[in-house]
Amino acid sequence: MAAARRLKRVAASQHGFLSLKSSKDPADLVSSRRKRVNKNKKKNWSKHSDIQDVEEFLDDVRLQERKTGGLISEKSDDSLFFLDAGPENKTKTTQKAVEPIDGKKRKGKASRPLRVDLILQQDSVVPPPKDVLSYQQPNAKKLRRIAQKAEQLAAKGVVPRRQRQVLNRRPVARTTKKAVTEANNNPERPFYDIWGEEPKETADPWYLQQTGKKLVKRPEKMNEKPSVLPAVEVIAPGGSYNPDFFAHQDLLLEAHEVEVKKQKEEQKIQRQLAVNKEDRATEETVFQEQVEGLVEEEEVEEPDAEEDDVPVGAIALGLKKTERQRKKERAEKIKEQNRLANRQKTDQHQQLFQLRSIKATLKRRAQRTSERQKQRKAKQEAQKAQPRRLGKLKFKAQDLEVQLSDELAGSLRRLKPEGSILKDRFKSLQKRNLIEPRERAKFVRRLKVKYVEKRAFKQIT
Repeated sequence: MAAARRLKRVAASQHGFLSLKSSKDPADLVSSRRKRVNKNKKKNWSKHSDIQDVEEFLDDVRLQERKTGGLISEKSDDSLFFLDAGPENKTKTTQKAVEPIDGKKRKGKASRPLRVDLILQQDSVVPPPKDVLSYQQPNAKKLRRIAQKAEQLAAKGVVPRRQRQVLNRRPVARTTKKAVTEANNNPERPFYDIWGEEPKETADPWYLQQTGKKLVKRPEKMNEKPSVLPAVEVIAPGGSYNPDFFAHQDLLLEAHEVEVKKQKEEQKIQRQLAVNKEDRATEETVFQEQVEGLVEEEEVEEPDAEEDDVPVGAIALGLKKTERQRKKERAEKIKEQNRLANRQKTDQHQQLFQLRSIKATLKRRAQRTSERQKQRKAKQEAQKAQPRRLGKLKFKAQDLEVQLSDELAGSLRRLKPEGSILKDRFKSLQKRNLIEPRERAKFVRRLKVKYVEKRAFKQIT
């Protein structure tokens, strides 16, 4: 710091240095005495060090560089002064110097540039600093060394290995014409040798499939959304902060039906878990259970069932049929077959007279089939808007956020926020089948809590 002050005093004391804002006399700066202070301690450095003169000198140097491009003492007289030759030449020079910024001619005082444009113009003569990073090249030394080596090899007449490989490579005939697939059953289709070295010209699907060059077609099922529901569902008009009376009543009725349904399910579970009064234990049943096994009961002998006269293990032998009986059975069998054939033929003749009723039956059956198809399709469309079973848990809809009639605020200032945005978005993802329904994991402590008495606590106690 002392060296900088000394340099400044030397520069200020010289008669060749000119200051643009000379508020003080240079002789005063030289003759000013410095206060003697002990600077062995660091706290006295900034407290008793006067650098105001150095800062003023440096500001003056920067101002001269900004206005004139260097120190005034180093400038020539021609660059600092000009010769005033008269009013005519002065007006010409000023008209040449001041040009309209937007290229349009102005009249009178309007020929001068605007004050706004003058403020935006560059005020400093010093050029902007050079951006070193924009001129840097990654691996510049390596690239320079490679270029020098390539120049040395070129001077010796040696071709690099990579360039030699490019020259030896065979030129490939590129056809700009797009290949057209032809049918497999086309008799005029040209044949080609699959074992030959000639490249395949036509893009045959079978050829592409067998060579493994055919791209896999993306299934249309993957382009479908898992649900048709929108990402953000708009609540009913009755959920507004100042709703219509009938819309609010409809929303209350919907919430009431949901609560009634939940209450019925709870009552059903309670009925299933309830104990029947008839199944309750009485004093008599309790006494019978206690005495059971102690008292011997007399067994009543039941009369045996009448045994059949058929001997056990006897084999029933069929009597041998006579020739007359076999002929009779054969004739009856043929007669029955003829009767069934005649009956079928008669039914076919009768169906000719039932064409109208058959057509009506077929029409009713087709109508019933089409109605079932429509119902099945409508059920499938409705199923798309319902959450599917993606995990072991079922989806539970979020409770409706409803305010009663006496809770309505009527203005946004007195409106109380309800619900959670995070929970609403989480339920929306489950409802749109993007994630499976989940439950909050239960905290289970695996290790026991160990209590340790610290030394500081022992000292107090």
